[in-house]
Amino acid sequence: MSARPVKRSLTLRGHRTSVSLEEPFWQAFREIAAERGLTINALAAEIDTARGTDAGLASAIRVFVLDHYRRRPDG
Repeated sequence: MSARPVKRSLTLRGHRTSVSLEEPFWQAFREIAAERGLTINALAAEIDTARGTDAGLASAIRVFVLDHYRRRPDG
C-alpha cells in the first residue's frame, strides 16, 4: 500500500474540489460515510462546514477519521 496521497474529486455543495489523502484514509473515510448512510461528498461537506479556517480539508478529514476510530469502544 502506497504512503503517497491519492488525489480524488469531491463535490461540496455543488462545487467541485479535489482532496489528496493516503489510501488508508480514503478507505476509512468511505467506511465511515457508509456507516452513517452518507455519500462521501455529504460527509466531506459536513467536515468542511465544521473545520473553520485553521485547517485544510484533507487535514480535517484525516483528523475526523482518527477521532472516529479513537472514540470507538473497540478502538
